[in-house]
Amino acid sequence: MSKNIIQKINAKILDCAAMKIRVANWRSQGYSIVFTNGCFDLLHKGHISYLAEAAELGDKLIIGVNADASVQELKGMDRPIKNLENRQFILASLESVDAVVAFEEETPIKLIEKAMPDFLVKGGDWQPDQIVGSELVLQNGGEVISLPFIEGHSTTNIIEKIMGRKK
Repeated sequence: MSKNIIQKINAKILDCAAMKIRVANWRSQGYSIVFTNGCFDLLHKGHISYLAEAAELGDKLIIGVNADASVQELKGMDRPIKNLENRQFILASLESVDAVVAFEEETPIKLIEKAMPDFLVKGGDWQPDQIVGSELVLQNGGEVISLPFIEGHSTTNIIEKIMGRKK
């Protein structure tokens, strides 16, 4: 990869303070903000489709990514397969993604409070009222959307197949 492309990818990986500044800049330009979050351990077709659909809802897509310890708490001690740095870099390389921000806490509520997105999005395995930050986003005039889940595509299925437990 050329240095220029890598620099562009790395420029999308932000901390919370830098995300807040970037969001303020985007808002001053009239852009709408979409926020989603997840572990994104082994990226697959379901993730890519979901992120592309989320990006189409607004102008700028921010992804909150669970830090490694958070993934372990949610998914078990064998996870994540890829560390945070790898997951952030891969997500930031996607054309549909404008910013990637890690969070250490159990939920991304602090990121949601700082971004105050116009659209808060999760996959179809989440009902809108179950999505962390939904009340806050709705109270501030935003929308909370649960996008359709693509059956048969999951990190767990990929791991099961690699381990020879699933065909």
